[in-house]
Amino acid sequence: MIINNTSDDYIEKCFLAHANMIYRLAYARTKNKHDADDILQEVFIRFMTSNTRFNDEEHMKAWFIRVTINCSNTYLKSSWRRRIVAMEEVKDYKHAIYIEEKGDLYYAVLDLPIKQRTVIHLFYNEDYSTKEIAEFLDMKEGTVRSLLSRARSTLRKKLQGVDFDV
Repeated sequence: MIINNTSDDYIEKCFLAHANMIYRLAYARTKNKHDADDILQEVFIRFMTSNTRFNDEEHMKAWFIRVTINCSNTYLKSSWRRRIVAMEEVKDYKHAIYIEEKGDLYYAVLDLPIKQRTVIHLFYNEDYSTKEIAEFLDMKEGTVRSLLSRARSTLRKKLQGVDFDV
């Protein structure tokens, strides 16, 4: 089954199905609500103007993840971002409206380096295997496992003594 439909209803359906995942991934990479909103908008503009034919829903989701990563990389490397000086250094994560639970773990993950944040997000929040993540990020599976291991180790150290309800 090949999916390729440009009707408004179809685009709205895709937006409702994938916007939350795209926003969370963009936010995990940029740590900024407004930048995540911009990336979400850019991803859907690319979706609407793309002639990509999707084999199934999983192929579409993988396409959205890859485009979100590409858009956030472009943003993070942009000269605009590098030249902007924030008026104040504020860690205001309250605006992550699509992410419901914000505890110590949430803030610790946001403090990880971007590559580790990305693999943690894709592995735990989106339930992708290390093999699938490696394909999305165009890296070796061993590298993904190494990033996951380092991220877990860093989180373990940061969260020592913090109790979690499991």
